[in-house]
Order: sequence, then structure tokens, then C-alpha cells
Amino acid sequence: MESFSSKSLALQAEKKLLSKMAGRSVVHLFIDETSSEVLDELYRVSKEYTHSRPQAQRVIKDLIKVAVKVAVLHRNGSFGPSELDLATHFRQKLRQGAMTALSFGEVDFTFEAAVLASLLTECRDTLLELVQHHLTPKSQGRIRHVFDHFSDPGLLTALYGPGFTQHLGKICDGLRKLLDEGKL
Repeated sequence: MESFSSKSLALQAEKKLLSKMAGRSVVHLFIDETSSEVLDELYRVSKEYTHSRPQAQRVIKDLIKVAVKVAVLHRNGSFGPSELDLATHFRQKLRQGAMTALSFGEVDFTFEAAVLASLLTECRDTLLELVQHHLTPKSQGRIRHVFDHFSDPGLLTALYGPGFTQHLGKICDGLRKLLDEGKL
């Protein structure tokens, strides 16, 4: 007997459509204003650090695609009980990473690239475990790309250095607002 599921087909179509629409103008439909401001600032940091506009655009586009796909999976109830536990663990680690980044930004001489890189690597591994049965290897590669980019000790050291003070301030302001609103 042929196994056909319109729900599965609709989910695939939705993920495919959303991955094609991950441009800047569509982001505002799926991501709130504060998150968008943080993403814009992360783009600027990436662009200045890599000296490559296309590379910075690619990493932010990959981040948006992954975020939207995971949100679609969650909204459609695609995760089982053990995966929901992983999702909770991921959210806790992401929140811990945001609070650590804030702390490093607000308290002088406390920054340690290895600590933040380790938290981001844990987030990456947890997210990959969560989506391993739901997303394609290409999407999983996007997750690795995003987390590997932002956990690069060189990028983190530059971000917390004197040349990126303005960017860091805006990122910290956005993270603080997202944490206060319970969105992170």
C-alpha cells in the first residue's frame, strides 16, 4: 500500500517555501522587531569581521532559514516527547548563552571567548540532535555553518574588542529586551 500523507506533504511544501523566502523583507513576518534588530547587528559584525558582504548575508540567511524551519516543525507538532525535552534544553542553553554574552558585554575584563564558544557549540549540537530526523543534511549543514561562524573565537574576540563597541552595545540591548520579554 502506498503511504501518502497530505500533512507531511504540506509540511514539506511549507518548509521549502519558507526557505526560499528567507529574504530581509519577509523576515519581519516571522521574526519580531527586536530579533530583527539583533540579526541586523549580527550581519554588520559578520560583514566587518569577514570583510565579505556575501559571506555575512549567507550566514544570516542560513540562520533565518533554520529558525523558521524549526519554528514550523514545532508549530506543527512534529517533535515527540524526547525531542521536546531537547528543545527545552536547547532553549535553556541559548538563554544561558545570551545571559553570558550580556554579562561579558556589561562587566569589563570578564570576556572569555572559550566560554561563549563552548556554549554556542553545545547549542549547535543540541539543535542538530533535535532536528536530525526532521531536516535534510543541507539544513543541518546550515545549522553547523551558523553556529561555527558565531562561535569562532576570532570573531568573538573582535566583537568584544574596542573596534566593535557600538555593535556589541546594540546586540546587548536587543538580547536584554528579548530576555526581559521572555522571548529568548
